[in-house]
Amino acid sequence: QKRKTTTISVEVKKSQHKYIVGPKGNTLQEILENTGVSVEMPPLDSASETIILRGEPDKLGPALTQVYAKAKSVIVVEVIAPAWLHRFIIGKKGQNISRITQQLPKVHIEFTDGEERISLEGPTEEVEQAQAQIQEIIKDLMARMDYAEINIDQRFHRHLIGKNGANINRIKEQYKVSVRIPQDSERCGLVRIEGDPQGVQLARKELMDMAQRMENERTKDLIIEQKFHRTIIGQKGEKIKEVRDKFPEVIIIFPDQQQKSDIVQLRGPKNEVEKCAKFLQKLIAELVESSFSISVPIHKQFHKNIIGKGGANIKKIREETNTKIDLPTENSNSEMIVITGKKSSCEAARDRILAIQKELANLKEAEVSIPARLHNSLIGSKGSLVRSVMEECGGVHIHFPAEGSGLDKVTIRGPAEEVERARRQLLQLAEEKQVSNFSVELQAKPEYHKFLIGRGGANIRRVRDRTGARIIFPSPDEPEQEHITIMGKEEAVWLAQKELETLIKNLDDVIEDSMVVDPRHHRHFVCRRGQVLRELAEEYGGVAVSFPRTGTHSDNITLKGPRECVDVAKKRIQEIVQNLESQVNVEVLIPQRYHRAIMGPKGCKIQQITREHEVQIKFPDRDESAAQEPASQENGDADFIPRKCDIITVTGRAEKCELARAALLALVPVTIDVEVSYDLHRYIIGQKGAGIRKMMEDYEVNIWVPQPEQQSDIIKITGQVASVERAKQGLLERVKELQAEQEDRALRSYKVTLSVDPKYHPKIIGRKGAVISQIRKDYDVNVQFPDKGDEQQDVIVISGYERNANEARTAIEQLVAALQDMVSEDIRLDRRVHARIIGARGKAIRKLMEEFKVDIRFPQPGSEDPSKVTITGLPENVDNAIDHLLNLEEEYMLSVTETETMAAYMKPPSKTMGSGGNDEDNKALAKGFVVRDAPWNAQGNKAPDMSSAEEFPTFGSGIAPKQTSAWGPKKC
Repeated sequence: QKRKTTTISVEVKKSQHKYIVGPKGNTLQEILENTGVSVEMPPLDSASETIILRGEPDKLGPALTQVYAKAKSVIVVEVIAPAWLHRFIIGKKGQNISRITQQLPKVHIEFTDGEERISLEGPTEEVEQAQAQIQEIIKDLMARMDYAEINIDQRFHRHLIGKNGANINRIKEQYKVSVRIPQDSERCGLVRIEGDPQGVQLARKELMDMAQRMENERTKDLIIEQKFHRTIIGQKGEKIKEVRDKFPEVIIIFPDQQQKSDIVQLRGPKNEVEKCAKFLQKLIAELVESSFSISVPIHKQFHKNIIGKGGANIKKIREETNTKIDLPTENSNSEMIVITGKKSSCEAARDRILAIQKELANLKEAEVSIPARLHNSLIGSKGSLVRSVMEECGGVHIHFPAEGSGLDKVTIRGPAEEVERARRQLLQLAEEKQVSNFSVELQAKPEYHKFLIGRGGANIRRVRDRTGARIIFPSPDEPEQEHITIMGKEEAVWLAQKELETLIKNLDDVIEDSMVVDPRHHRHFVCRRGQVLRELAEEYGGVAVSFPRTGTHSDNITLKGPRECVDVAKKRIQEIVQNLESQVNVEVLIPQRYHRAIMGPKGCKIQQITREHEVQIKFPDRDESAAQEPASQENGDADFIPRKCDIITVTGRAEKCELARAALLALVPVTIDVEVSYDLHRYIIGQKGAGIRKMMEDYEVNIWVPQPEQQSDIIKITGQVASVERAKQGLLERVKELQAEQEDRALRSYKVTLSVDPKYHPKIIGRKGAVISQIRKDYDVNVQFPDKGDEQQDVIVISGYERNANEARTAIEQLVAALQDMVSEDIRLDRRVHARIIGARGKAIRKLMEEFKVDIRFPQPGSEDPSKVTITGLPENVDNAIDHLLNLEEEYMLSVTETETMAAYMKPPSKTMGSGGNDEDNKALAKGFVVRDAPWNAQGNKAPDMSSAEEFPTFGSGIAPKQTSAWGPKKC
């Protein structure tokens, strides 16, 4: 049997439809299952609010009840709050809203950008609670927060923000406000300030003042060479910070390094910008003066002596001359040492460096007079001509005076014979330049150049001697490496050109040849990555020498290159082979413990011996078991038993090996004992070992001081013989100085005592120790007062030289005698005038004390007698000071009385009640009074509840009266 169905239509707000439908239609399904009634909802995009319920008549009622219940289960409420306040309502990192949503998790809170409404959605009860909490937050924020908007030109925004936000962050922290500056892309000048009302106004004023200043500011561009920018800024910006602190209103902008710009921009108030510009210009002038630079040519082998051990020499020269000294790297071929600083300082540093070189080598210095107009032509293009003279004459250094100086004197420095040769050549060149100056250029492959020059310049010297022309080869840093320049008289130049062209033509004639070399010598040529072969190729026009592969046992080697180069290279290989065959091995016995010292830093000492004597030196493998050697084997004792690890092998020609052997033995360190009193050891060591470390660096030795517990007088010095002897003399001189200091300390330790009543001690010490400090300074003594816990509180101890201590004692006695003649008087001055008599920071009272030569003491806060003032000094001075103070009191009291009368007149009556009585009366009034036995205090009675509508019903209009006290309205 079919049951009859019917429909009903109901109107429900569109916003509530989604709660009837439920997630994925779950709620509709639930109503259908419970009641058998289907609920038909209008489409979401329809404006209709009609819902149709279809089902059996008796089921429609319960279904309708469920539909309404679901519709009302969630409500949406809007709370109105200014849009600028929204982020404060939300709180930092959502703190405020999170607190609400955690308590009421079913409530959804939505803020709309730019609008004043806040939407709350969720169960009715929870939404109402959330609404109340948000309204409470809004009320609180509105009571204690404000905002202001100011229009500031957009071009000033980045200056308001400051570097890394420095300005705006300071304003935010100082005034506890939030400042919102629009982005550049917004093209808006509106700056918004939010926060504490007072802070907002102060921040607004400061920002307006800053904008006003920027509108009145001036911009100035300074031209400063970019090389000085880093110096002006200083390390980590320290120096420019000092300038900015000195001119805080001026903004200094340096260009980026990539811009390669010299313009430094200053911006700020006109006067400050001008002052800052003058300051920077003065700073630049000093930098320019101190950036003078000169280059000093110093023979490469002396660079290490100029640096000194651990950089001691160069550091000393830098500090004493206040210059920057740069030396070329070890791998560089340059011999130039560059000195930078003030001109006079640079010249002083140069003279000191040259003096070191002169002391180390037998160098001669000569001057030759050449007309200044010829200097440029003698120097040649990029210094090529003068460089060729220096190279030809054994590496002498030729120094021309500065261009434009007008000086004719050219300085030549180097070995005596080479200096003379260079002098003759310069004079000859100058003569040629005056008569004629003809030159031509040739082209030759760079690999031919060394062969054309010859060993030690022999080939090119022969050409020059035969023709009289000068031949200049390009330096390694010149772009045109193939060009060779010939200079001189025209006829001589043509002859030299013809001869060189013939040589170059022959070099282009490449041949292949072979020769026999014993296989046991092959390794010498190919070891060290073929260094010998590379040197042959460089020296002999790029000739290629090929050795047979290892293991073929062939003695035939191949040479390929220009005919002349091949012939000369064969001769050179034969010379090397002869040298190898005539080589001997010499064994040098030196204990292993000295090997490291002999090698020197990075093996520099051994490298020098191998270069000078053309030998090879091989050190044995280290034997770790030999590390523990008896102390008796020092300085080559006769008992020394050689081991394999102690034998150094020197290979080379017999006579060269002997020289190298002697050089090695000279490097063996010796140890000597120096007797120095144990008491002086700690002074020799110095603070944190500084003294002993300096001696070791200065004398290049190792100094061993015995441990304190040994109480030994023997100090050991280890190093090379000469260095050890110098160190010994230096140590003995230091001992003499320390002994002299000890004697002086003994003389200064004379003590005298003086008994002085403790009440005079503060006077002898003086204000902030001024009196006693002057005595100490005048007599060069130490004055010691007794400590609080000492038994003899009257004893003062004076220590120093005997004569000075006695004189200081007499001075203190005279001071005490003067103090004993003094008197102290107490007077009473109204405490209300004390502050005026003392003055700001005690200025007035100090003036009084100086004028009357007395001491005036006022009572401390909380003193029993706050009016008592004590005056101490000579009787006459005390009387005069008292008269003056009493006159001041009388004068100041008139002003005090007048001020108090006016203040009393201005006070309202309720405040002034009882002011005429004494303090006790006022205290009694302040306590108020207590009402006893009132009706509401009776047993069983209670005071009426004023907030109760029952006990205090409302009549008339229904406006609740303001709550008032039972005793009438409250007074503000």
